[in-house]
Amino acid sequence: MILFKRIVLLTLLFSCVGILKAQPPRGIHWSKDGNGYYTIESGEITYNDLSSNKKWVIVTKKQITPEDAEKPLSVRNIIFSGDESKMLIYTNTKKVWRYDTKGDYWLLDLTTNQLKQIGKGRPESSLMFAKFSPDNKKVAYVSDYNIYYEDLSTGKIIALTTGGNRKRINGTFDWAYEEEFFCRDGFRWSPDSKQIAYWQMDAKITRDHLMINNTDSIYPFAIPVEYPIAGQKPSPFKIGVVSIANPKTKWMDIPTDTNLQTYLPRMEWAANSSELIVQHLNRRQNQTAILLCDVNSTRVESIYHEEDSAWIDIQALWDERYSYGGWDWINNGNEFLWASEKDGWRHLYRISRDGRLEKKITNGKYDVIRISAIDEKNGWLYFEASPENATQKYLYKTKLDGTGSAQRVTPSNQVGTNDYELSPNAIYAQHKFSNYYTPNVSEWIKLPAHIALDGDKVNKAILASDKTKSNMEFFTVKTSEGVTMDAWMVKPNNFDPEKKYPVVFYVYTEPWGQTVKDEYGAGYNFLYRGDMSADGYFYISIDNRGTPVPKGREWRKSVYKKIGQVNIRDQALAAKEILKKPYLDSTRVAVWGWSGGGSATQNLMFQYPDIYQTGIAVAGVANQLTYDNLYQERYMGLPQEDKSGFIKGSPITYAKNLKGNLLLIHGTGDDNVHYSNMEMLVNELVKNGKQFQMMSYPNRTHSISEGAGTFTHLSQLYTDYLKRNCASGAR
Repeated sequence: MILFKRIVLLTLLFSCVGILKAQPPRGIHWSKDGNGYYTIESGEITYNDLSSNKKWVIVTKKQITPEDAEKPLSVRNIIFSGDESKMLIYTNTKKVWRYDTKGDYWLLDLTTNQLKQIGKGRPESSLMFAKFSPDNKKVAYVSDYNIYYEDLSTGKIIALTTGGNRKRINGTFDWAYEEEFFCRDGFRWSPDSKQIAYWQMDAKITRDHLMINNTDSIYPFAIPVEYPIAGQKPSPFKIGVVSIANPKTKWMDIPTDTNLQTYLPRMEWAANSSELIVQHLNRRQNQTAILLCDVNSTRVESIYHEEDSAWIDIQALWDERYSYGGWDWINNGNEFLWASEKDGWRHLYRISRDGRLEKKITNGKYDVIRISAIDEKNGWLYFEASPENATQKYLYKTKLDGTGSAQRVTPSNQVGTNDYELSPNAIYAQHKFSNYYTPNVSEWIKLPAHIALDGDKVNKAILASDKTKSNMEFFTVKTSEGVTMDAWMVKPNNFDPEKKYPVVFYVYTEPWGQTVKDEYGAGYNFLYRGDMSADGYFYISIDNRGTPVPKGREWRKSVYKKIGQVNIRDQALAAKEILKKPYLDSTRVAVWGWSGGGSATQNLMFQYPDIYQTGIAVAGVANQLTYDNLYQERYMGLPQEDKSGFIKGSPITYAKNLKGNLLLIHGTGDDNVHYSNMEMLVNELVKNGKQFQMMSYPNRTHSISEGAGTFTHLSQLYTDYLKRNCASGAR
């Protein structure tokens, strides 16, 4: 249920043309010293030095043209060795579910200009997560569910694991771990380059969901996806350590619940080559433990434990870089940073290696949105937060020892959404800014004074912008139950308060989607063909309780075991208040959303049919019991213990109440929210004599983006249906 995040990530990707943002790993490719970064320009690799504001080509097309090849390699990503004398070039990539994490790797020796393929002899486009050993002498990678390493001096390739297959996964993950824990790269070199630690996932007990392909051959065929639905056990894991000298795995003695199973979303070397540090979660995801594993004895010790009456969030929420590995060690490996909501807000703590000492670093009634950098040399922690306005975001810093209060680094005039990518030395940063009336702008800055290095672009953009020309405004709405929510509305052009206008609500409503952000394009409907404002629509969105806005733990976790109830009621009661405005036509009200927003659209149409007359639901979960266990159980508990919340929150339960116009849209190849949701809901609507319309896109995934003409067709379908059933224009 992560389409909302994927749209945001794609926006970021395409807004940074030239800067390497590929998978894996995401982010700017900073130089080791942090004074510059690398880009791809015209097929060549360029170094951009921020200290001198100069750039130069470090790798030419000729250097990356294989022998006997006519064209240079198409560079998808680059990975440097630790000493920056060698480079891996990632090319010829293929998707694995969400991202193109499978491809070919070539090694370029920057001292000799020698170019050779890594993993030669392995199937084409089969290598995953290739990385140098810390001593720069070897490269390891995953291919066909097994881990290999290659000696760079001899070219010899050694298999470190054997017997891997779709149900016995070494060094990477099953569908649920990738989708919901962001786990993709599943192995780590030891600091001394002598061992590799890795996950092994046993997906034998996980049943396959069969997606039927009816179009790519005369006879249909099934595409199996290991997919544990709510109530089913997750794939059991093991953490192994294999020696390079003797490829025999030692398995760590990590405890598990043999009945329910458990999760292990994080694993790293514990700042040495003799211990691992892992995060262990129970099946309900409301208890977590940090464990130290002794590699030699395989014994495990718990050093930290935490519980929550709802659920415990995962690291990717506040440190997205972890998706490809890392642990925030400080004080020479004697302490590490950890995030917790135990005081009601998401704050950062420093915890000693043995877990006995704990110190809160950030203090106050605000949430840490994201860790930006740890500047241990100067004693600062940089992070993003927004203590006063949950629709905005700013850079702050605070003392790493926990003394003093947070200091805002973002200039006071730069009001809106600010995103930062700090260099390893915390001296330079890429700063992106926008608000609802100022287009996206990016600049390079120097910290801590926030000095612009390339033309003061953000301040110039702010001076050039004019909020009076925007049809958009932010406001709050308070419901009859006393809940106050952030919202935005985009007004029609030539708005006349004496007339009445149709309203379109855009919804997501669940724990992975914040729609009300003070950023450019927030009120843009990407599916509408044309201009909604010119056509005379009000376009509105509201962030209800349960959405991941920085308003504290209680706000976010009030939906525990009540998704489909609390969030839906908040939306409906907020809409009811908004529709009291005399210029809004309560007889022309539409709602739409995708993924979690598709579920919300269905629920709003069924549970509150007297408010919404038209709904367009894209790729929605109609029955919560069909969705993956990792997501659904995190927020709803285990259905085998209490199924009532799943039933009360599912749109299919209320389908009999439909009164208005409903359009259901789904891809038959959706591996995330399966097409069976559409068919279950169709059966229920038919059983109850409810008329509706539906559109199935053959073999399209959750994004419904594959195939020639797909987006144009989808957009036209959406627009025509909206105009036909929720007529545009003032009356």
